[in-house]
Amino acid sequence: MTQERAEAAGPIDAFRQFFALRRDVLVLSLAMFAFSLGFQMTSRFLPEYMVALGASGFVVGLFGTFGNVISAVFPYPGGAVSDRIGSRYALTLFGLLSTLGFAVWLVAPGIGAFEFGGVTVEPWIWIFVGLVLAQAWKSFGLGATFAVVKQATDPSRLAAGFASTETFRRTAFLVGPVLAAVLIGFHPAFTVSFQYVLAVAVLFGILGTVVQHLLYDASSDTIGGSFEGVDQIRRDLRDMPDELRPLLVGDTLVRFANGMVYVFFVLVVTQYLQVGLETTVSVAGFSQTIDLSPAAFFGYLLGVEMLIALLVMAPAAKAAERVGLKPVVALGFAVYAIFPVVLINAPASATAMVLVFAFSGLRFAGLPSHKALIVGPAEQDAGGRVTGTYYLLRNTVVIPSAALGGYLWQYVTPEVAFTVAAAIGLLGTGYFLLFGEEFEAYE
Repeated sequence: MTQERAEAAGPIDAFRQFFALRRDVLVLSLAMFAFSLGFQMTSRFLPEYMVALGASGFVVGLFGTFGNVISAVFPYPGGAVSDRIGSRYALTLFGLLSTLGFAVWLVAPGIGAFEFGGVTVEPWIWIFVGLVLAQAWKSFGLGATFAVVKQATDPSRLAAGFASTETFRRTAFLVGPVLAAVLIGFHPAFTVSFQYVLAVAVLFGILGTVVQHLLYDASSDTIGGSFEGVDQIRRDLRDMPDELRPLLVGDTLVRFANGMVYVFFVLVVTQYLQVGLETTVSVAGFSQTIDLSPAAFFGYLLGVEMLIALLVMAPAAKAAERVGLKPVVALGFAVYAIFPVVLINAPASATAMVLVFAFSGLRFAGLPSHKALIVGPAEQDAGGRVTGTYYLLRNTVVIPSAALGGYLWQYVTPEVAFTVAAAIGLLGTGYFLLFGEEFEAYE
C-alpha cells in the first residue's frame, strides 16, 4: 500500500508515524521490541560473563568471530524461508529458537566444567551453543523484517518507514541495558546478577513469540518459490542490483573494523579503564549515594548511546529525503570508524565515558537510510532474498574480524587492536563516499 506522506522530524513524530503503519508492521515492531529488549539486555554483557566463567581475551575474540559466522550463515536461509513459508510462521520459529538460546545462557554456570573424551569442557562453551539459538530471530528473521517493511511502504518513504520501526525497536536498546544495569546491581557477584538478567530475557522472548504469532496478519504475505540450493544462491549473487555493490564494499570494511573490537567494548570499560560511577546526588535536602560497578555503569552507558540514537534517527531519515541517502549513510559509517580510537584513548573517568558513548549513538543516524539503500532496489516480492544475499556476502567477509581483534588484544595491545580497526573503518567510509550510488527514488 502507499503510505501518506508524514512529516517525521523527531522521535515523537517517528512514534506517531509508527502507529499509523499497517497492522503487520506494527505487530512485527512489537516483536522487535521484545526480542531486542532480551538481546540487548544480554549480548553486550556476554564477554564479561565469559571472562567470569574462565574465558581468555582471545576466546572472547573467537566468540565474536563465531557470532560473525552465524550472522553470515543465517540471513540468507532465513530470507529464503520467509519468502517460502511466509513471515508469520518463519518469525514464530525463529522466536522460539531465540528464547531457548537465552535459557541456555541462563543455565551455563550451573553446568560447570566437565570431562569429555579426556578434554575439559569449560562452562563458557555453552555461551557459544546458546548464541546459535539466541541469534535466530535477529539473523534468520532479518530478511523477513526487511520484506515486511518494504511491502508496507512507498519506495520514496523507505527511510522514513525504517526510521519509524527502528525508533520503536531501538527504544528497547535504551531500556534493555539500563534494566540490565539495575538487575546487575542486585548481587555483588556478576555471574549471579547476570543470571537475573537472562531470566528476564527468557520471559521477553516468550512474550515476543506469542505476540507475533497470535496478532500477525499473514493475509498480505507474499510467498516465493521453493529454495533451489547453491544454484539459487549463485543466481541471487549474480542478480544483486548494481546500486548495492559500492555500498556492500564500503559497508563490509566498516563492519569488519567494528567486528574487530565490538565484543571488547565492555571489557574496555570494566577491565582496561575500570570506570564505574561513585557520586552523591542531593535533592531538596536529601542525599543519595550512587555506587555503580563498572559492569553496571556500562549498562547505563549503552542507555546513553541509545538515547542519542533515538534522538537522531528520525531527523536523519527526514534529512535523507532532501539530501539523499548516501550522505546520511556516510555519516553513520564515519562514526563507526572513528569510535574505536576515541574509546580506547579516552580518560578513565565517568564523564568522559558518557561523552564517548553519546558520540557512538550518532552512528545510528544512518541506519534507516542504510536499510532503505539495501532493500530499495529490490523487486517487491524478493526483498527477503536480496537482503539475505547482501548480508551473506558482507558477513562472510567479516567472519574473521573478531578473532583478529582478539589476537591483537591478547597478544599485542588493546591500543593496537582499536587503532587498526579505526584505520580499516575509515578506508571503508572513504570508498563509499567515492563510489557509492544513490537509490533512484531519492535522486
